[in-house]
Amino acid sequence: MTTTRWLDQAELASWVRLAAVLEILPGVLDSQLRRDAGLTHYEYYVLAMLSEAPKRTMRMTALAQLTTATLPRLSHVVKRLEDRGLIERHRDPDDKRRLLIALTPSGRAILDDRRPHVAAIEKRMTGALSTSDTALLRRFLAECRTSLES
Repeated sequence: MTTTRWLDQAELASWVRLAAVLEILPGVLDSQLRRDAGLTHYEYYVLAMLSEAPKRTMRMTALAQLTTATLPRLSHVVKRLEDRGLIERHRDPDDKRRLLIALTPSGRAILDDRRPHVAAIEKRMTGALSTSDTALLRRFLAECRTSLES
């Protein structure tokens, strides 16, 4: 049996701060998006990921993987966004078993007017970081995500 070592003081302080940010930041961003765009943070994230895709269209399974959602969760979100006219679903012409999700012009318009959301992110997070801090954070988060997905 292996013994797990305790975190040292610096590691513990880092973990406590990260845990606090992980608890607080989603609620802050979600509140701002609900107020300014009538969207949850996850709904906005789905739209944003579609906006970056070629032809603003993705397969449902690829979108679920990219947004780290289960297919049932994403299906519910897609239904809500589709009901609002922000996305549309259709069968993949290359494989009729697969669904494609496409951003509509109305969905794009919501993203184009994202100034309040960008301002909230800058105020709550990126505005406090230097360019080198931002690069370090990006590398750290990429390594964390890789570790979590393996």
